Amino acid sequence: MRLLSRLRIEVLIFLILLACYAYFPPRWADWNQNSRLNLTLAIVDDRSFQIDRFVANTGDYAKYNGHYYSDKAPGTSFLAVPVYAAIRPVLHTSAVQNAIERLSSSAAFGETLREDGSGLVREKIYVALVLMIVTFVTVAIPAAALGALLYRFLEIFALSAGWRAVIALLYGLATPAFPYAGAFVGHQQVAVLMFGAWFIAWLIGERRLTQRWSVLAGLLLGWTVITEYPAALIVAAIGLYLLAVLPDRRWIIGAALAGMPPLALMMAYNFAIFGTVMPVGYKYSELWQAEHQSGFMSLAGPNGEAFWGITFGVHRGLFFLAPVLLAGIAGFVAWWRRGTYRRELAVCAWAVGSFLLFNGSSVMWSGGFGVGPRYLVPMLPFVAVGLGGFIAVWGARPWARMALILAGAWSLFNVWAQTIGGQSFPQYQPNPLLDYSLPELAAGNVARNLGMALDLGGWMSLAPLALVVAVGLALLFFLTKRAHQKGLKVAPAGSPVAAP
Repeated sequence: MRLLSRLRIEVLIFLILLACYAYFPPRWADWNQNSRLNLTLAIVDDRSFQIDRFVANTGDYAKYNGHYYSDKAPGTSFLAVPVYAAIRPVLHTSAVQNAIERLSSSAAFGETLREDGSGLVREKIYVALVLMIVTFVTVAIPAAALGALLYRFLEIFALSAGWRAVIALLYGLATPAFPYAGAFVGHQQVAVLMFGAWFIAWLIGERRLTQRWSVLAGLLLGWTVITEYPAALIVAAIGLYLLAVLPDRRWIIGAALAGMPPLALMMAYNFAIFGTVMPVGYKYSELWQAEHQSGFMSLAGPNGEAFWGITFGVHRGLFFLAPVLLAGIAGFVAWWRRGTYRRELAVCAWAVGSFLLFNGSSVMWSGGFGVGPRYLVPMLPFVAVGLGGFIAVWGARPWARMALILAGAWSLFNVWAQTIGGQSFPQYQPNPLLDYSLPELAAGNVARNLGMALDLGGWMSLAPLALVVAVGLALLFFLTKRAHQKGLKVAPAGSPVAAP
């Protein structure tokens, strides 16, 4: 009964998050996403790494020996190849082509276009449909599953089902995890890959999984590295953690070997293009050369402007955008004082500290178009774990609950406003919320969404999602309340449990 109840809650968390992630398709005309999608299209359609035929839709490209290539880490593009290859025949059927034709005349979608744009051209709709599908499969579904994994992992703090569900939803919907769970970029993908590998390692250490699962953890970590190169900082910490918890440390060799195929794939890709196994795509980028050549690949050393900008700055500050994460940082201190699971605390603290230091050393810290500091997204689930420490120690205190309510409400409002206000993520405005997102929302310019497929425009297009989420939250409240009443607590006996 306990297992069934827990699974019901986890499935519901997954479905709520997935509904929100999938409801807003990836933004059109986004260079970052298009660069990655171009490589996927080129591999499947042209059997080539050259994106010459698609390069007009992006400025994020490398030019080498007269041909154009994506300058991004290839992991995201590679992961989408089998998905696009599988759906491509279906997309060319008459039924789908007729549906594309109908969408090209949709009034609700037409209202979201620039007046000076090319309009709803069939080819653009086809590419947008491919982008939406591969993002749904390779980003949104795994990101929603991460919410359920986080809910399960928070057992270590002996929290009630209600509190764990609150943390999972705050992470998934009130932090930059939300906008990037619906974008075809690597940030949220590597968050899933790394947390998944760490979760497996933790289960091995808890003797809930056999050591053979370390091979899967190694594979996930290997794919992480070829998806976002800076994630190697956190990958190293998880690898050391896996080594520490393995009963037979010889299994670390199996994990390391499992991580080799993705790395070999990346090296073969780079060698085929640039004649070197090293990831040198940015070296041949035609744009942003001054930034890429500053220091070591844009790393010029720690500087105060970057640190302030990615933490408390109005433009891209993580803790201005989602101050609820400050409770996660405070939770690390509370976690240390509890004196339990300190190896897990070390992984979380390293994930946060190393990424803050890395991105605080880059001249490209603002990240261009984005919601908050997008380069920090991979570390966010590790901050969210810290929320468990905060609640475990202070959750029963009125001041702590009030702080969480206020910070959580602002985080939810700010993140959603910047995510769905307008047809692109905020650009270079000094204050994205006031200078861009809220004016767009006030004008009824809501990001393209599935409600518009029903010819619902503006704010009314959000009504179907609001209904689905309201029903989901009501069911989740019922299930967590019943779990609490039945004493459904899966943490070690004798541990204190904070009731929601």
